[in-house]
Amino acid sequence: MRVAVAGAGDTGRSIAHALVHARHQVLLIERYRHAYRPSRVADAEWMFADACELATLQAAGINTCDAVIAATGDDKVNVVFAFLAKTEFAVPRVVARINNPTNRHLFSADWGVDVAVATRDSLIAAADQEVAPRRAVPLLTLHSQTSLIELTVAAGSPADGCALDDLPVPANAAVLAVVHAKRLTPPASITELTAGDELLVLAAPQAEPRMRELVDAATTPRARP
Repeated sequence: MRVAVAGAGDTGRSIAHALVHARHQVLLIERYRHAYRPSRVADAEWMFADACELATLQAAGINTCDAVIAATGDDKVNVVFAFLAKTEFAVPRVVARINNPTNRHLFSADWGVDVAVATRDSLIAAADQEVAPRRAVPLLTLHSQTSLIELTVAAGSPADGCALDDLPVPANAAVLAVVHAKRLTPPASITELTAGDELLVLAAPQAEPRMRELVDAATTPRARP
């Protein structure tokens, strides 16, 4: 599958890493020089350009993509990129990130968006218990049925107090990032998971139950050293 990702910030790079790991072809489009760092996802194709320009998308061959993901921190950019990808290039699957919940009404089929992802909303809902803190919150599903999900570490769970490198993540799943102390952090920067941490996980359907077991509270609290 060929996927174009607009925006090479933390979110865009995390998604690109996961897609590359899953053996998909990935194109990262970034317009800011400070974020254009091809060495950070060396196996992806990179393009230094504005994803909101038709000429850019034509040169990128967006019409050959199976899916595109608008992952920038600017809602206007995400909507325009989504709209052009769908209406001008007929991309089958268009996913867009919502940064500001007040803009949610723009992320609709009328603007070319198939799936709107509001990570910030998911975190707020979990805190308010509108979404159970220990359930998996689906963020997006790729054509291969591999899903990007959000999991919250419960107190007393196998993951609580565990080093991320020691967490027995299934082979068909990968932790892309950790929200720790309200900051999105690359996995390599996390030495120990704690209750309340949120994991951004790419997982095949059969891996999701095992991932939930790792973050759910055990019947008997795990003994601490």
